Amino acid sequence: MSATLPPRTTTESGSAALQALYRKLNWRLLPFLLLCYTFAYLDRVNIGFAKLQMQSDLGLSDAVYGLGAGIFFLGYVLFEIPSNLLLPRIGARKTISRILVLWGLTSAGMMFVRDETTFYVLRFLLGVFEAGFAPGMIFYLTYWYGQQRMARVMAVVMLAGPIGGIFGSPLSTWLMTGLSGAHGLAGWQWMFLVEGLPCVLLGALALRVLSDRPAQAKWLSDEEKRMLAAELHAPAGGHQSFGQVARDPRVYLLAFAYFTMICGIYAVSFWLPSILKADGVTDTMQIGLYSMIPYIAAAIAMIVIGRSSDRSGERRWHSAVPAFVGAVALAGATMSSGNLPVSLLCMTIATAMMWAAYTVFWAIPSQYLKGDAAAGGIALINTIGLIGGFLSPTIIGTVRTATGSMQAGLLVMVALLVAGAAVLVANRMPSPQGAVSPA
Repeated sequence: MSATLPPRTTTESGSAALQALYRKLNWRLLPFLLLCYTFAYLDRVNIGFAKLQMQSDLGLSDAVYGLGAGIFFLGYVLFEIPSNLLLPRIGARKTISRILVLWGLTSAGMMFVRDETTFYVLRFLLGVFEAGFAPGMIFYLTYWYGQQRMARVMAVVMLAGPIGGIFGSPLSTWLMTGLSGAHGLAGWQWMFLVEGLPCVLLGALALRVLSDRPAQAKWLSDEEKRMLAAELHAPAGGHQSFGQVARDPRVYLLAFAYFTMICGIYAVSFWLPSILKADGVTDTMQIGLYSMIPYIAAAIAMIVIGRSSDRSGERRWHSAVPAFVGAVALAGATMSSGNLPVSLLCMTIATAMMWAAYTVFWAIPSQYLKGDAAAGGIALINTIGLIGGFLSPTIIGTVRTATGSMQAGLLVMVALLVAGAAVLVANRMPSPQGAVSPA
């Protein structure tokens, strides 16, 4: 005798339909954006691996390398806010496509670097053309996902950094060693060419894969569009002008906290190959393989801590505590230079915690800022924060040229991370209506 199941309630049916809708959104949007952002991260940090060959080929000092690595962020900062303010008008499809094509061509063009001047110019242009991609992507996701899902969504797309490290590290070193001398090109030249050109193809695909807003998505049914609109507008959200956002002191406190995270993250991103070399690893392929380890840990930490933040609805402590732990671990890595097992363990913990802090952090401004002005607000935070991407490698490169050691420069990054964690803890974010948010 078969048992008869009770009919599903309206609530259960609606919940199942909503889950199915978000599965559809996840598969349509997140893998593509993750792939694009992975190349964005790889194309800005592969200079750290190129340094192992091109520095001696071109006769560049550590100070020149550090400035060239960081000057990317000056171009990015100058053009980021205009790019994001235009995104709601031009549309995400065209904006993301334009960014991908131009940065892909410029990244591949790094193979033509011949001296300090071309090094600086191409790194600067790479920043100009990539400007607006990360904050534009974050703002674009607010069209599709509500706050209760934002941290886990950010954890997925921000996996680009660790994935870029996991796969990009051995790929970059393999290209540099395996293709060195082929057709008269150095290994680092092949690396820039092979890792830059796929972005041009992704730019063309963006026009077909992405829709500017849910209402324009032909791959959603009318019922799915209504369901998504109801889900996104369930909490009453206010609207702000960019002028209001730009005058809000809390936005600048968030920007400072982000600045400190960027300083730490890019200290590792640009200098990890050199740190491993200082620890006694001399084989280029081994450096690439060892470089994977911190990023594997980072990917795990981002998912676990991002989900924990979504479950609890808490943001500040989920970002501040990992930032502080990352600072302590980075200090440990700095003080254990030359001892590969201890240095690599500390660097792994530091990388994992900094990326986890970074992931949860982006759920805070997207929760606080409302309306189309959020695009400019997110870009403003990102712009100020990315100054850290310029200062971090520049400081470390200058210190290393002057002293022969990265220790003092890395300890500055440690102090900044501690300060950023403290600011996050102290900065309770009210909602635009005045209620204190769980962030």
